[in-house]
Amino acid sequence: MAQAQSRVFVNQATAQFDGPEGPVTVASNETRVGETIVPLRIVKTADRAAAEPGDVVVYRLLVTNPSSRAATPLTITDQLPRGLIYVPNSVETTPLQPTQQEIADSSLTLTFASLEPGASVSIAYGVLITPDAVRGDGRNVAQAAAPGFTPASAPFQLTIRPGIVSDCGTILGRVFVDKNFDGQQQPGEPGVPNAVIFMDDGNRILTDPDGLFSLANVLPGYRVGTLDLYSLPGYTLAPNLYRIEDNSASRFVRLSPGGLGRMNFAVTPTFGEEQS
Repeated sequence: MAQAQSRVFVNQATAQFDGPEGPVTVASNETRVGETIVPLRIVKTADRAAAEPGDVVVYRLLVTNPSSRAATPLTITDQLPRGLIYVPNSVETTPLQPTQQEIADSSLTLTFASLEPGASVSIAYGVLITPDAVRGDGRNVAQAAAPGFTPASAPFQLTIRPGIVSDCGTILGRVFVDKNFDGQQQPGEPGVPNAVIFMDDGNRILTDPDGLFSLANVLPGYRVGTLDLYSLPGYTLAPNLYRIEDNSASRFVRLSPGGLGRMNFAVTPTFGEEQS
């Protein structure tokens, strides 16, 4: 905590008059007036000391003005560490309401019109722990400041546990028109958008405008994805002239912990229809 500071002012008065033995000068004693600058106080706590990706942590700040004058205006900032993002619309303050609020994914700034002498304001907000948090240190510092006051800061150290996400992998794939039936996308073989792939865990994936899809945080092991041909009117599975196992609407991959698996689906127009 910052130490209180003192400002000292010196006042000295003199007077001169004629006495029996000539001019006399009289100096008064010095008067020193001390003004103490009291720093703001801030305390930061959380509803847990450790968390893992997917958890929501509730932070609480308590800012107090212990001085004899108002802190006008009062600004409170908090910069989150890597992998932590604010939960939208989760900020609550009592008893004061901020006059200005700026919130990004990982930064928070609240401005209050004034904090009266001896008064306190409490702030609470939710933070989501993302998988990227395991690469950060989990430590952040909140700060309170006001003109004429020494800024105050409060750190909080959150222990980030990798949890199950550290063992998860990613599945990438594409759905495309296979014109030469080799199971590989070649130049001039377009991707197919809005195709639906069902995963063995119940997840439903939709391809993007280029026919690509991805699924993160997939549990390791044997994973199966199945192309829903009903989502692709005018198309059917393309025959594979080189790999018999690819002549199926399902793809089977073994996903290692933290690994990457690929699932590609080749289709062809039905009834000899021309597709661009």
